[in-house]
Amino acid sequence: MEELVRLIHVLGATVLFGTGAGIAFFMVMAHRTRNPAIIAHVGGTVVLADTVFTATAVILQPITGAWLAHEIGWSLGEGWIALSLVFYVVTGLFWLPVVYIQILMRNLARKAASDGTELPARYFRLYRIWFACGFPAFFSVLAIFWLMLIKPAIDLF
Repeated sequence: MEELVRLIHVLGATVLFGTGAGIAFFMVMAHRTRNPAIIAHVGGTVVLADTVFTATAVILQPITGAWLAHEIGWSLGEGWIALSLVFYVVTGLFWLPVVYIQILMRNLARKAASDGTELPARYFRLYRIWFACGFPAFFSVLAIFWLMLIKPAIDLF
């Protein structure tokens, strides 16, 4: 059973990282077109992918991680695990607003496409915030991967 949970945990981490990177790439590429119809379409796909894949992995990761730690005999207060959890929270603090911003950007692009107008200034402000939020989330996930793979001896408590 431990091997199955470990596999689910690794797949979940892969989905979080891969979906996040893919979403960022496709949103940036769509944004570069400045075409509201393209941005609306890609935005719709991105929101769906975040809902189906990312949200599922976000829920499963702490469950499988806690289960594995318990089965292996690691305390959640162990330095590298506690630091991983801190980075997980940081990732979430930046991911949740990004999801909401993606919905707003998609809706603004849909409106501009249906009205036959250019994207409004609000879209570009939201895009800059969305883009900036991606960096701390991305580097936090990289830090979690590093901590999970290396398991360094870190004395936090």
